[in-house]
Amino acid sequence: MKVHNILFLPGAGGSAEFWGPVARRLPSDWNKVSFGWPGLGDQPHDPAINSIDDLVKLVETRIDGPVDLVAQSMGGVVAVRVALGRPEIVRRLVLVATSGGVDMARFGAADWRSDYRKLFPTAADWILRERAAAPLPVENISAPTLLIWGDADPISPVAVGRELERRIPDAKLCILPGIDHDLALTKSDAIAGLVAQHIIAERVG
Repeated sequence: MKVHNILFLPGAGGSAEFWGPVARRLPSDWNKVSFGWPGLGDQPHDPAINSIDDLVKLVETRIDGPVDLVAQSMGGVVAVRVALGRPEIVRRLVLVATSGGVDMARFGAADWRSDYRKLFPTAADWILRERAAAPLPVENISAPTLLIWGDADPISPVAVGRELERRIPDAKLCILPGIDHDLALTKSDAIAGLVAQHIIAERVG
C-alpha cells in the first residue's frame, strides 16, 4: 500500500490552518503536515527566519522521504524551489494561485503589500522586501504538477497559471470561474477533490 506524505505550505498569511479545510477532506490515512511561516501574518516571530531562503531550508529539514507538496501563493515559490533543488524527493506538486517563479507584473498582478501590512501590522518586514516573483527555471521541474487558479484573482491572474502550464513540462491547469485568491478557503471541497485526484494518479511512462 502506497503511503502518501503531503506537506501543505501557506501563503504570506503564514497560518498552518490555512490548508485545514482541504486537508480534512482528504483521506484520513494520508500523512498530512501543515506548515506555518514564523513571523508572517499573525504567527510568532523566529529570529532565524528572515527570507524565503530560510523558509525553503525550514521545509527541507522536515523532509525525510518522498513527499507531495501542496502550496498557496508565496508558499508556491517555496515549493518550486524545493522541487528544483530536491527533485528526487518531491513526487508531485500542487501550486495554487502562486507566482511560482514568474514575473507577475508582466501579467497585470495587483500589488498586495499595502493591504497585507494593514491586515498584518506585526508581520516581519522582510516579506514586503522579498521578490517572491523572482524568475525560477520552472522548465526543470520534473514532478507532475497541478496548477489551480481562480479566474477572478487580482493578485495572481490566471494568465500566470497559463504561463506556468506552458513552461512546466508535466503540468495541468485547472481554472475555477469567479473565484479569487483564497481558493482553499472558499472552495475547499473542489480543491480537495482536485488534489486527491492528482496525488493518487500514477505517473505515465
